[in-house]
Amino acid sequence: MNTTSLKIDNTPIILSTGIFDLLKDHIRRRKLSRFNEEKLKLELRYARQVLRKELPEEVVTVNRRVRVKELESGKEFTYKLVAPGKARDKHKTLSILSPIGVAMLGYMKGAKLQWEMSDGIKAYQIEEVTELN
Repeated sequence: MNTTSLKIDNTPIILSTGIFDLLKDHIRRRKLSRFNEEKLKLELRYARQVLRKELPEEVVTVNRRVRVKELESGKEFTYKLVAPGKARDKHKTLSILSPIGVAMLGYMKGAKLQWEMSDGIKAYQIEEVTELN
């Protein structure tokens, strides 16, 4: 697989060490499509690891609200990302290990990314990232 076509945004992702380890474990559990696994391995190879308190406010991580635009359709979606054990439909929260959650982790506002969803490879742009209350 040609991994050079996997990356849209050339800025390395920024992750807390805990999220970095969680994503490495997610790869080991074989929970991803081949495309997504290769893309995530590439992202993690160049990722910048920081302490949670050092994460910039505009980086997608746990306990953040993210507004994202699907580039092909122009549709916008807002997600409230939480830890895997805290995701609840009634609270409209989504696990960071959901397909879109994993796709966006570590990216900053303005970044463009690709991820394989159930209906094919989609391109997104992160429009806004805010802290969950």
